[in-house]
Amino acid sequence: MTAIELNAQIWRDMAEIADSEALMKQLAKYLKKLVAKKQDETLITKEEFFAKLDRGETEYRQGKCTRLLPGESVTEMLRRSGYNV
Repeated sequence: MTAIELNAQIWRDMAEIADSEALMKQLAKYLKKLVAKKQDETLITKEEFFAKLDRGETEYRQGKCTRLLPGESVTEMLRRSGYNV
């Protein structure tokens, strides 16, 4: 089943129970549990965060960084660095 088909099925099923307050309360409670289970993929550990800072500082000291020139916009700096902005 594709994501579009699954989405349509969910909405059809919700329409079937929309007139029942008790079923809608159950659905809302279950959805809260599902949302709580979903893990945030952007979270990193404290150790990973500080390791990234350390790597960035090391690369900065090695000159592996791009500096914004006086009077230059961020867009101009990105283009100079090879990005197609």
